[in-house]
Parts: sequence; structure tokens; C-alpha cells
Amino acid sequence: MAQDPAGLLRLLWLVAHEHAVSRMDLARVLGLPQSTVSVRTQALISAGVLSESGEGSSAGGRRPKLLSVNAGFGHVWAADVGSSHVRIGALDIAGNLLHVAERPLDIGGEPPRVVADFAAAVREVAAEARCPGRQLGIGVAFPGPVDVGAGTITLPSRMPGWRGFAVREALREHFEVPVAVDNDANLLALGESVAGPPGRTLLVVKAGTGIGSGLVVTGRLYRGRAGVAGDISHVRVPAAGDRPCSCGNRGCLETVASGAALVAQLREQGMAVTNTAQVMATAEDGHPAATTAVRRAGLQLGEVLATVVNFGNPDEVLLGGALSGSEAFVAAVRGALYERCLPLATRELRIDRVRFGPDAGLYGAGALVLDEVFDEAIRSKR
Repeated sequence: MAQDPAGLLRLLWLVAHEHAVSRMDLARVLGLPQSTVSVRTQALISAGVLSESGEGSSAGGRRPKLLSVNAGFGHVWAADVGSSHVRIGALDIAGNLLHVAERPLDIGGEPPRVVADFAAAVREVAAEARCPGRQLGIGVAFPGPVDVGAGTITLPSRMPGWRGFAVREALREHFEVPVAVDNDANLLALGESVAGPPGRTLLVVKAGTGIGSGLVVTGRLYRGRAGVAGDISHVRVPAAGDRPCSCGNRGCLETVASGAALVAQLREQGMAVTNTAQVMATAEDGHPAATTAVRRAGLQLGEVLATVVNFGNPDEVLLGGALSGSEAFVAAVRGALYERCLPLATRELRIDRVRFGPDAGLYGAGALVLDEVFDEAIRSKR
């Protein structure tokens, strides 16, 4: 697999949206040598992903050949798996989302059964969507650590029974196309990095039932040696005291700042909430206890993120997941960062919600599998 799926998808995205229609344009926008861009574009042309169509205006030399994306090359499916549902989408080869649907999916069951249910859900959505071109691959985001090279789930705290499960091989038994898998927070970060300026460093947080984060360092997804870079959910925080965590330790951030923690806190106060969505709805209705709990969770998350921001000095901190839908939560995170970070670290720091909202993970999963598809197509033409 190539090492820069965001870079490859960004190139195609620029051509498809006519932000760059020649090799010279791409070199300028991407900040790369023209020789590097020429090698990449020629490989994609040979693979049938890009095509040349006509000539552009001359800027003093030969008229540049114009590039276009071959829309008929096909499409991929992407999925973002949650604790009780899965979001499924189809993307074209330029990374544009063509269709989105949600289906119930309980990841608490036996892994082979869950994979079979997942495959059935994807086939059902695909039959409804009838996307143009052939199906090229499927990328899946899971809510737990993933060994991307081996295609296995590793030490998941919220997926009992999945430890060491070869999920990629299990999926390949149901799909006759390339399959790519990764952690959901990583793919949230990858999805956010595709359409923006190249070379940025992003810290992207998924705050939902659990908490996770992904890192894009100077334009490339950073997973760390064991694939757990960005796992802030199990950082110990004073506010958590001695609360037991699903990871087996005590006092983790997840026990006080996640959606699951908020459900438990509000139920202790006699409120009839059973999931994160209900907590968010209650807070949005102005219930004092729910609003206070959501704001407090944002402050606690912001305190942990402040250490990461001071250390990594990113260009952006982006918040995704169900909790990011609350303005009180986002404002609390932002306030904690401005209060606790060095002024130099926040002077030009952008703190906001993810651009693609609930679809950000789909863009990332699509980018991951498209990278594999293109890599395979390029190798077959050599």
C-alpha cells in the first residue's frame, strides 16, 4: 500500500473539482516538484484513473495537457462502525460521497456473526444505491485499536471478544474486492486531511460513546509503532478519581468525559437516558444537569488536549463524534485549550468541529481503500 492516501486523494480531488487541471497546476497547489507530480499523474493515467483531454493556455512554454478524472473507473464503499449502528457510504474515485445510509449493528456479539450482519447491511445499501461503475473495494473504521498491517483488532476495551480477531480476512470472505481496515479516530483524521491545504498537522478527536483521537503530521496519518498513537481516552485525570475503566485501569479520561460516562452520571441523578444521543438531546433542550455534565466533559477533554497541543503544536484541533454537536461542549474544549496552552501554541491554532460532520469517517475509510485500489491498479500496469 502507498504511504500517503490523503496525498493521492487530494491530487484527484483537485483535478475533479477543477482547482488544478494540469501537472503544472498540481505542482503549484501541492507544493511538490513538477517531476514528482509528473510521475504520479503518469502512473494514474496508465492505470486508467486519470486521462488527458485537450490542452490549456500557455504561460510561455508548451501548452499544458489538461487532466480529468475517469468517473467510469468505479466506486468504493466505506463504513464507520459504532457500538450499536454502522454508517455506510459510497465514494467515487475522486473521494466524493455518492450515497449514505445507516443501519443497526451491535458489535457486542460474536465477531463472525457481526461481520456477517455487517456484510449483509452493506449489500443491502449497495443494492438500493445502484452507484455507477464497478465496486472497487471497501474500507471500514472500527471503534478500537487496529493493527493495519495484520488486519486484526488489538486490545479493544469496548469490543469484548474481538481481541486478535482477523477482521480483514473475515471481511474478505464476504467481499470479492480489496478490504482496508483501521481505527475510527484515525480515519476521522484522514478524512479531514484530504480536502484541506497540504502539509498541515491535525489533531482530530472523536468524542462519542468513547473518546479517541487521530494525528495527521505534516499531511500524513501517524499511527505510531503499535497503531495506538492518539489514544487519549486512557490518560489518567484527577477528576476521574479511582473510577474503574473498561480498559482495566482506573481514573481514565473516558470514565468522566465520554458519552458512556455522561449516560452513567445522569442516570445516577435519576434521568432516564440510555445513550449518548439522548444525553445530547436533553442538553440541547436546556436541562441544567445535562448541560452542566456536557460542559464539564468538554473541560476535562480540553485539559488533556492542552498537553498534546503544547507538545505537538498542530495547525488545527478538530472535534467530531456525537458530543461535538453540542456548542457547550465545543466551547468548553476551546476555553480549556486557550487557558492551559502556551500563547504561541494557540495564536494561530484553529479549534473547530470536523468539516465533514458525521461523514468524516467515511471520507477517511474511502481514502484508505482507494489508496490500496490505486496502488494495485498501478502495479498491474507496470
